[in-house]
Amino acid sequence: MNYQDLVYEKEGAISIVQLNRPQKKNSLNTNLRHELETLFKQIAADHSQRVVILTGGEEIFCAGADIGEISEATTAEAAYKHSREFQLLFDQIEALPQPAIAAVSGYALGGGFELALACDFRIASETAKLGVPEIKIGAFPAGGGTQRLPRLIGAAKAKEMIFTGDPIDAATALSLGVVMKVVPKEKMLDEAKAFAAKLSALPRLAMEASKMLVNRGLEMDLSAALEMEARCLGTLAKTHDLDEGTRAFLEKRKPQFTGN
Repeated sequence: MNYQDLVYEKEGAISIVQLNRPQKKNSLNTNLRHELETLFKQIAADHSQRVVILTGGEEIFCAGADIGEISEATTAEAAYKHSREFQLLFDQIEALPQPAIAAVSGYALGGGFELALACDFRIASETAKLGVPEIKIGAFPAGGGTQRLPRLIGAAKAKEMIFTGDPIDAATALSLGVVMKVVPKEKMLDEAKAFAAKLSALPRLAMEASKMLVNRGLEMDLSAALEMEARCLGTLAKTHDLDEGTRAFLEKRKPQFTGN
């Protein structure tokens, strides 16, 4: 499929998705959101793809929602629908069976920051600026920002970012745990690829189960989450990779995982 506002490449088991609206600072208009939905549905069903990298390039990650479209949402129903479209896209990314890495350089603001928050990991360049400035136009981050951000960094710091609308730099994001690593922008994609390669070599089914358990377990009481954890381990009991992994450990050799 040809994409108008995306560039999609596969490097072995790694999918690289690049936002490609540089003239609009990679803002998330309707077409770009629909292309992302279509592509991520395709990636989710492709067992050969083990990790996803999402980037906007070295200069800017994503400036957020397309302001022109926001200004057209003048009724309560239109504003609600606009918010839900963003939320459902970011839910789709969060629920990908593959780990997702956001490679963030330059501005990641509003919906762009929420897009990065939906990924499992974030690697930032030294030029990254991350924030939710919606309060400055009389709104708030309604693509999941008021929910995912406090879950990541705690309520007090999330309130500071949301209430003031002021962005944070890469060093602050690292200290808060928003990003896992900060690198020069020319090395950002290479760092993301290196981490993706490490993840892609690990057993697929165990990785998928681990991601699901962490994501869902955070919303459950501990007893129910532990039961789910044990049940999931039971589903892995007869897989090739668990058998191979235990045999390799006992035989003191490197395991040969197949993803089955």
